[in-house]
Amino acid sequence: MESARLSPDQVAHISQLVAEYISTQRERYGTRAAPLTLKQAGATSPFFTPELLVSTRVLVLRSERLSNPDFYPTVRKLGFENLPDQRTMAAITFCDVVVSHETFTDHLLFHELVHVEQYKQLGIERFAELYVRGFLEGGSYEAIPLEINAYTLEDRFRRQPHRVFSVREEVRSWLSDNKF
Repeated sequence: MESARLSPDQVAHISQLVAEYISTQRERYGTRAAPLTLKQAGATSPFFTPELLVSTRVLVLRSERLSNPDFYPTVRKLGFENLPDQRTMAAITFCDVVVSHETFTDHLLFHELVHVEQYKQLGIERFAELYVRGFLEGGSYEAIPLEINAYTLEDRFRRQPHRVFSVREEVRSWLSDNKF
């Protein structure tokens, strides 16, 4: 579905619902999340700022799953059937809290840390707005520019883990080039 089929007010409303969901989940899981281990931080430290690595918290859920947002039925009534299923995703980042359904690999953690950097530069409200607009314009989770950025950088890390680059600068470049 194209964003033109929704009014600007509808897009703004959905973006606000997403921002509220992110904030609520951050609070809910943040109290249970822990700092990165030395191993986790060590594997990713050449690519991320020390401040980001120190402030990020992670949690692996063992006997529970994240639930889909309460607003999904409302959005489905607008014609969206291909919403991302939170229950089946490997991990989800809520600002600086990363919640995973599986043990973190270096690649999974790297991907989620890219999202932490995106949040850091954008803030929750703007991140939510860009995520919603990306979904609406692209028509799927895979077409969201914030996800494309994270997968692209994760792929670079995966293929050449010893070729260091600054995720902060990469995200900043995407922002300045209006790729989000």
